[in-house]
Amino acid sequence: MNYDLLISFVFATSALAISPGPDNIYVLMQSMSHGKKFGLATVSGLISGCLVHTTLVAFGVSVLIKENEYIYLIIKLFGATYLLYLAYKVFKSDSELSLNSNHVKKKTLSQLFKQGFLMNVLNPKVSLFFLALFPGFLFSNSLSQVTQFYVLGLLFMAVSFIIFSSIALLAGTISSYMKKHHQVGLFFKWLQIIVFVGIAVFILL
Repeated sequence: MNYDLLISFVFATSALAISPGPDNIYVLMQSMSHGKKFGLATVSGLISGCLVHTTLVAFGVSVLIKENEYIYLIIKLFGATYLLYLAYKVFKSDSELSLNSNHVKKKTLSQLFKQGFLMNVLNPKVSLFFLALFPGFLFSNSLSQVTQFYVLGLLFMAVSFIIFSSIALLAGTISSYMKKHHQVGLFFKWLQIIVFVGIAVFILL
């Protein structure tokens, strides 16, 4: 068991989860517009969807690796390349954050859970991201690869749930801070770039 790998995975996941993106901005908007429980309902749906992607990647990649050990190297090379591509996309994006919550429609808690779940499950980029990230953090020679993928998936879900829930609960404070400190968008932009590039280099080495 390589616990250093797991700790590194948790830190990387935390940095990416806290960086503003479509999912956590949507959670923030729901909480600001309608209240904390509506943000938490969205969080629950989003995080539940990750289990589907974890299952797809866990069984798919494990079967491929068993078929040919060189495929594992190819998958890791793909992962590093994809992460570098994500870093480039972030670099080219605008660092300014839009927090206009005036047009956020109110939905029931069950509707928000369902929407969050579908937003995640129907987004193929999540599976691609898991495929890029998880193989570089397999941490045990004794546990099966499927088990390790599920451990990583559950860790990813737990860390994301804690951070996204904190965003929902502290929506007012966070939005006020972000509106007063416009440079925060630039900070998180470069945080994402550094994390993506750092993980890609880690996987390659």
